Amino acid sequence: MRYLVRKSVVQVLGKLWLPNCPATMEYVLSDYDLNNARNEAGNITRASVRQWLGMNSGDFSAVTDFAASIEDGKRTITIPWGTEENELAYADITDPIEL
Repeated sequence: MRYLVRKSVVQVLGKLWLPNCPATMEYVLSDYDLNNARNEAGNITRASVRQWLGMNSGDFSAVTDFAASIEDGKRTITIPWGTEENELAYADITDPIEL
């Protein structure tokens, strides 16, 4: 028997409160979170996810950028990183190269 698990995930790059340094986090969104991440028209957009992050990312003093893969019914909404530099910074923090 096989099961398929679909998760909505937001990867965040930002700065912590203390110490004020770059950090990352991966949020797994619940159905409640998904409903709160919708805009007035009921759609999930980059702007609506950014607004949700502003109200739900208390570990960060500032969110620099984010990427998301969101499961909305039968479709997957992919929100890419704002810049390639931020994507690389996220990767550097989560999986640093040891010298």
